[in-house]
Amino acid sequence: MTSYPVILFYKYVPIADAEALALEQRTLCASLALKGRVLIAAEGINGTLAGPAEGVEQYVATLRADSRFSDIEIKTSAGDAGTFPKLVVKARAEIVTLNAGPITPDQDNHLSPAEWKQMLEENPEAVALDIRNRFESDAGRFANAVVCDIEHFRELPQYVDRLQSLKDKTVLMYCTGGIRCEKASALLRSRGFANVFQLHGGIAAYQEQFGNEHWQGECFVFDQRMTVRVDDGLVQIGRCAHTGRATSRFVNCLHDPCHKLFILSEEAEAEDRDRKLCPDCLAAGINFETAEY
Repeated sequence: MTSYPVILFYKYVPIADAEALALEQRTLCASLALKGRVLIAAEGINGTLAGPAEGVEQYVATLRADSRFSDIEIKTSAGDAGTFPKLVVKARAEIVTLNAGPITPDQDNHLSPAEWKQMLEENPEAVALDIRNRFESDAGRFANAVVCDIEHFRELPQYVDRLQSLKDKTVLMYCTGGIRCEKASALLRSRGFANVFQLHGGIAAYQEQFGNEHWQGECFVFDQRMTVRVDDGLVQIGRCAHTGRATSRFVNCLHDPCHKLFILSEEAEAEDRDRKLCPDCLAAGINFETAEY
């Protein structure tokens, strides 16, 4: 059976010509039959790619041959030929959009998965903070974590005011792979949060070492898989938004102007086609017949 690994990587590092590097990356990925997304900005690179194992290996070797990325960390998981539908390589203003103005990502307050876990277990003032989007934490999160009611990471600067109760706590921040934490940590510390630490490598690195210890549910990923999970000791927390049935099946709201991601069980959809719309749209009086799609 052909192996199709999925790789996740990022690095904040100065890039003099993001457009030129994007062209190089696009050409390289296409030549190796890789699909996925690579974003490049003056602040660094952020990517997730999948393809035949030999192509992925060649890509990683070529990337690390560039002195700017010689020490870049690569996280690997299992995928297949359909993990990504296409290849997208773009130059952007930010490799992950926060829209908080000039901000230098924090790189001095990382904790290894073991250190982060130990602090969570032993420090009574420690609070796990999930700075991912709402739908991601709906699928899975650390037990008792504070989650952010945001649809997009760029909403976090406005949401921070709702986290004031954590200012005097030890904040153990986490995200999927670590990239959002470096900016979110800098943002919180600039707003007066004194004791902020981030999980190095994110959920992906933590689960490689500790599986489902303190973790509940599945980890949302931005590809066709939607979620990935560790089966041993799995505690399923994903629930159908309409019926409360246990499921981790994500869909987009049928109403295109909304298009919100939400969890919907196959049974609920089969019972009532109006349930293809999110609860907010249904509450607003939109149904299958009146939705725009």
